[in-house]
Amino acid sequence: MDGKGQVRGQLGLKVGLGVGVLVAVAFSFILPRVRETNLASPGGPGTCRFPAIYNFGDSNSDTGGRSAVFYRIPSPYGETFFGKASGRFSDGRLIIDFVAEMLGLPSVSAYLDSVGSDFRHGANFAMGGSTIQPVNGRLFEARFSPISLEIQLSQFQQFKARARELHGKDVTSGIPNPEDFSKALYMMDIGQNDLWAGVTLATEDQLRASVPNITNRFASVVEQLYKEGARAFWIHNTGPIGCLPMSVMLNRQNPDNMDPIGCVKSQNEIAQEFNLQLKEKVSELRAKLVEARLTYVDIYSAKYVLIAEAEKHGFVDPLGYCCSRAGDAYIPCGMKTVVNGEEVYGSACSNLSQYISWDGIHYSHVANEWVAKKIEDGSFSDPPVPISRACHNL
Repeated sequence: MDGKGQVRGQLGLKVGLGVGVLVAVAFSFILPRVRETNLASPGGPGTCRFPAIYNFGDSNSDTGGRSAVFYRIPSPYGETFFGKASGRFSDGRLIIDFVAEMLGLPSVSAYLDSVGSDFRHGANFAMGGSTIQPVNGRLFEARFSPISLEIQLSQFQQFKARARELHGKDVTSGIPNPEDFSKALYMMDIGQNDLWAGVTLATEDQLRASVPNITNRFASVVEQLYKEGARAFWIHNTGPIGCLPMSVMLNRQNPDNMDPIGCVKSQNEIAQEFNLQLKEKVSELRAKLVEARLTYVDIYSAKYVLIAEAEKHGFVDPLGYCCSRAGDAYIPCGMKTVVNGEEVYGSACSNLSQYISWDGIHYSHVANEWVAKKIEDGSFSDPPVPISRACHNL
């Protein structure tokens, strides 16, 4: 069995890690006949015409929220694609940027970014370091974002209400059409920070015991969005946190806890357990929210396949990283710090297109593009529908 087959046999199948947090199946199918909805495009049978994307998440999909609120993410972040810092935790685009492009939409502006934003085609409520569960003092001290998923929901509700108030008035520039809220695609990519917080601040048993509460909170937010009129959901599970170079670096002294490709086995097992319970919760929501179209996307397997088959896809050192590279010391990307009495700058490598990880925590532009293309056709999804048909019930 190849690497891809092994991955899809695993249990259950963003970073969301803030830049400061250091302690802290694919298969061939014949698409079944679908029931058309009012989102189908008359120009292409079965193809959805989403007018907007509303996204909820962490740094895996943050297009400028944390950068606008707390501190500007420095260069060389963003340099590969944007030529400058762009508010993203990568050297270029994120998966959400590629998804928007696939759907014929512009990149989604961060809700909290007040300069140059255009919300006519959606809004991004994601923020680097965000969690599903509310942030307490201990998590905040560990530099997790206070903008938890429930706060992001509140922001969406206010955004929607204000858009309705302003529609038809003189102030309409950059404001969405209220009719688009029920026709939009609602993306969710969050949960990785909840697991990382547990890994770094709790015991493994405590973390496992907290998973049901975390997935219940996630489901509650989906139900609230449904009540607000959301119908099409594209839900990412969490990635293999044990394969993040930062995780590997912090666990080098425990080789017995490494899997065959060098990832931290116990951390990936926890991610798989979270994903299994998340998938079960999505199934329950399908039965409860009868008009919703919920697509569960196995990001974990897509990313694990990429790491396991890195050399085949032109990448080197799959558990290494490009920016911040400085021997065994972690130098934050774009920052300066003192190592052995000498000031060292966290600069980017010269061959960044060959790295899966950009800064030890977040994925690179080329890796995000690879994953986005893999999930586009629905082969990593349940039900197995491409994102262009995510407005349909199977």
